[in-house]
Amino acid sequence: MKVIVCKDYAEMSAKSAEIVADVMKKKPNAVLGLATGSTPEGMYAKLAEMNKAGEIDFSQVTTVNLDEYYPISPDNDQSYRYFMNKNLFDKVNIDKTHTHVPQGSAADGEAEAKRYEAFVRSLGGADIQVLGIGRNGHIAFNEPDTELVPATHITSLTEDTIDANARFFASAADVPTKALTMGMGTILSAKKIIILANGKGKHDAVMQMLKGTVTTSCPASFLNLHDDVVLVCDEACYNG
Repeated sequence: MKVIVCKDYAEMSAKSAEIVADVMKKKPNAVLGLATGSTPEGMYAKLAEMNKAGEIDFSQVTTVNLDEYYPISPDNDQSYRYFMNKNLFDKVNIDKTHTHVPQGSAADGEAEAKRYEAFVRSLGGADIQVLGIGRNGHIAFNEPDTELVPATHITSLTEDTIDANARFFASAADVPTKALTMGMGTILSAKKIIILANGKGKHDAVMQMLKGTVTTSCPASFLNLHDDVVLVCDEACYNG
């Protein structure tokens, strides 16, 4: 695993955008695996700037997102589809019919998980997969457990996750209790992986991942099984 330590969040965002842009320049019809959350927001802003400046072109790009709440409407402002439109897709010259997020409004969550898995596999996996990392080492909605599901699946959110997300909804009762998420096997099918981490709160999880041992108690540790992973973090995260 290659490690790039940046001075701060701004530098981390610029560097990660540069890595994604490099893949797009080499392959104009690249498949980008994308993530939501506050960590990649700066990177998306930088990619939008580069697109506006004519440095990169999204017109032939296909995107696949890691996860989505279930059940949730795509026009709900807490949905990951809404997040992606707001932070990236509405700002670049991408064909939105080529942007894919698990369908949180699907009538059958299990069937949607199987459909999405088959779709990602039909693309040959992502050319580059963007990831964040949770404080407990989770990747997407793959939480620490005794077992991990390799393929895209529907999973129940932990009480901690529901409580943490309650502030974004009208009430705790409105928080979705499940999510659709790529499994670690789906994630590892990407040709290249970039994982972003900033702030000292992520230090312990990152250090656990960098130990090199693989354990279901730290899903991020499974990235050690991939031969092209780049960690881009800031000094606060790396030094703790």
